[in-house]
This record gives sequence, C-alpha cells and structure tokens, in this order.
Amino acid sequence: MSSLLYKNLIKPHLYNEKIFLIHDDDTTTSYKDFICLASQIAHQLSELGLSAEDCLIVKSPKCKETLALYIASILTGSIYLPLNSSYTPTETEYFIKDSNPSFVICEESESDALKVICEEVNAKLITLNSDGTGDLTKDINLFPEYYTPINKDSDDLCALLYTSGTTGKAKGAMLTHQNLFSNAKELVDLWEITGQDTLIHSLPIFHTHGLFVAINTSMIAGSSIRFIEGFNIDYIINSLNNSTLLMGVPTFYTRLLNDERLSKELTKNMRLFISGSAPLLRETHENFEKITGHKILERYGMTETNMNTSNPYKEERKAGSVGKPLKNITVRVVNSENEKVLKSGEIGMIQVKGPNIFKGYLNMPDKTQESFTKDGFFISGDLGSFDEDGYLSITGRNKDLIISGGYNIYPKEIEDIINSFDKVIECAVFGINDKDLGEVPIAAVVMKQNENDTLNLKGYVKKNLAKYKQPKEFYCLEQLPKNTMGKIQKNILKEMFNS
Repeated sequence: MSSLLYKNLIKPHLYNEKIFLIHDDDTTTSYKDFICLASQIAHQLSELGLSAEDCLIVKSPKCKETLALYIASILTGSIYLPLNSSYTPTETEYFIKDSNPSFVICEESESDALKVICEEVNAKLITLNSDGTGDLTKDINLFPEYYTPINKDSDDLCALLYTSGTTGKAKGAMLTHQNLFSNAKELVDLWEITGQDTLIHSLPIFHTHGLFVAINTSMIAGSSIRFIEGFNIDYIINSLNNSTLLMGVPTFYTRLLNDERLSKELTKNMRLFISGSAPLLRETHENFEKITGHKILERYGMTETNMNTSNPYKEERKAGSVGKPLKNITVRVVNSENEKVLKSGEIGMIQVKGPNIFKGYLNMPDKTQESFTKDGFFISGDLGSFDEDGYLSITGRNKDLIISGGYNIYPKEIEDIINSFDKVIECAVFGINDKDLGEVPIAAVVMKQNENDTLNLKGYVKKNLAKYKQPKEFYCLEQLPKNTMGKIQKNILKEMFNS
C-alpha cells in the first residue's frame, strides 16, 4: 500500500502534461516533468544511501529542485525537514543535532560552515543552489524518471517542522501522512480549488502555509502555480490578471494596498484571496474589499495542527474572525484553570482535536504529554472566543511571541545571542506594532559601564541571526524595568516604545 500523499499528490500526475509551475522567467514545468525530476532526485538520494524513515534536512533556496525534494521524500518514505534558507550556521546547528538527519541539503556557499556540524552527527552534506546546480542534480539525467514508491501507513511520519511555541528550545513537530492529506483535502473541498485554478505562490516553502497548504492543495486539485521565488510586488501585480488564487500573509495585502496599480479591474479574474500565518487587521480586510471588491478569506492554523478553522468560501467572511472549524475537526474554547468549555462570547484557551493534529514533539515525550488534555485535545496556547454564529476570533497569544510578516519570532532566541555579546549585561526583546509587517522585534539593552557599542552589537547579531529576526532598533537603557521578583516587565517596555 503506497501512502495517501503518493496516491493523491503524485500518482494522478505521472503522465500529466498540464503546466504545474510557471517560473519567474515565464518558463514552465509540467506535472509530468516535475514528478520525473522528483523521481530522479529520489534515485540520486537512494544511491547515496537514503533509506525509508531517514531524516532529510532541506535548507536550500526556493526553486523547483527544492520543491522536488519534498516529493522525493514521499517517494522514498523519508522524513522531510525544511529549514529557513536564511538561517545562519549558528542557528542551523541546533536543528541538525536535534533531528539527527542522514542528509543535509544546502547551498554551496554554506557547505564549509555546515560540514563540521554534519560530520558530528554522521550526516551527508549535499549542495543545491538557487539555479538548480549542485551535487544533488549533478548527472541527474542518468537516473530513471520513475521511482517505485515506498509503502507508508497513514500514521507514519512524513515531515518534521520545528516550532518553539513561545519559550524554550525549538521543538520538532512530527506530522504524519494522514495529518497532511486529510487537511489538504478538506481545504480543496472547502475553498473549491480545481484544475482550472492558477495559484500565485510567493510564500517560502519551508513552513506549513507555503508548503503543505499551498502545494498539497494545488497538487490534489491539479492546479497550476505561479512559482515566485520571493516576495516581489511587481510579479504579483503582473500575475493577478491571469490567476485565480493568492495565498499570502497580511503583509502581502498591506503592500498590495500601498500599490496604486491595485484595482477592481486588475483583480477581476481572481476568485479567492486567502490570508493566514498572522492576524489580519480589520482595517486591511475592509480597505482591500473597498479597492478590489474581494473579501479576503482568513483562516487559522499552527505548525502542530495544520489548518483548524477557515472563513467559508460562499457564506459570510467576517473581518477579524478566522472562521469556523473545518470538517472533522473539533475546536473548543475552555477556561484554562478548570477546563470548563466556555459559551459564545467568553474568552479562553483554544483547544483542537482531529485528524490534522500532529503525532507529538520529537524526543520530547514529556512536552508532548503536557501539550494534550486527558481527552486528547491539543492545547494551542492561543486565546480566543466564538461568536453566536460559531465564528472563532483569536484574541491573544502567549505574550512573548512576535509575528512579523507571517514569521514567528521567539524573543528568547534573540536575547540569548545578544546576551552572549561581551559588552552586554542584559537585554529584553519584544515586539512593537508595524504597519507593514504587523510587528517587528525591538531590543532594549543594558551595556557594561561606559560601553555603548551598538554598532558592533548589531554586526554581531547580524552574523548570528536571520534578517527577519534581527531587532529593528537597539535601545541602550541604564536598567530594565523589573517587578519585585526580578522579572523583566516587557509590558512596560512595549508601552515605552510602541508609538
């Protein structure tokens, strides 16, 4: 028995000549050619020693070969672990050592920095560059264009995505074939995605939204994808006339609204605009409808759960709401102290149960156990409430988490880097409002006496953290506000610097 994902994402397209990917240079890749490429990559990896259930870390740029690695992992029965390609070697080291992969795929420019780390865990290092060149694709055409898929059960592990919630070390969320397929199939049905659709894809492919929501739904439905390598406002604008779907984060929509070319005429062929990964402001929702005539459809998901809720396609889409629970998924709001299910309008902790829920955290049985209730609900950590019509609104989240342009940023990770700089006594990282990105990280720093070397500190942080995590501003203070227990009061800092 081959896997659910193979039977629904790959098998239907083995001989499908339809266009799958439309690239930035307007060249195209058919479904058939894409799956042939993925099959050849699967053969290449198998030849190099990849076995079923081996972990495959992919830290390469957004290109068709990187996407083909995901499909190759399904074919080989391996476990796919995508990482942000902008992570520094310092950041990447933790993921390699925690997941113990058999292979690490990265750009040639990073191979020297990661080689020593890979040797420590006995992982093979293979290069893949943004233009598709590298060790992975060398002599790739010598391999067969068909790969016999490895049989996998629905409950077998398919992917690892790392998340740290709001505190502590990053945790590897274990996602099964059933988790990914059931969720994607439900979204295809709910959003009425078909082979007639063309999706504008400007998201990264190393997290749930850009990979499992966008790619899985498109392949199940047989849609075409305008595969934009990065966020490019001109490419998106130029794609609106001959596309039907856009999946984005709120930042996409705020930037589109700032472009004078956005209009009803430009978007007349578009069928659906979808937003997720961060809260969409009511103002953005209303302004977008005013200019384009389209109501953005907002949904709610997490790394551990895939998508949980969605505003409906045909019924009312409420601004400020993330919609109703998906089919076969139960979402409840409870009092976090006594687990009592709350009535509509009452704010509490959001808990989720269904076939979309992950298998647990890698190597963390205790953390896995404490993340679930006795009756099997996953404790999301988000606060929210249902209205009288059954629409869910997210009203809060754990205090420290910063969501910037759709990316989760965890202050403790940034603080650890800043505090390791020899001229820093202590620091606090927190988010402030930003019209473009939603939030951006800010650092308040206490330096050693007579040391205000923020320029060198910025350079140090830049070297050790991906760009989106780097604080937008560094403020040097004589002391940080603390309570009687010595805990830094970030709420005061936010009030000080949130203009």
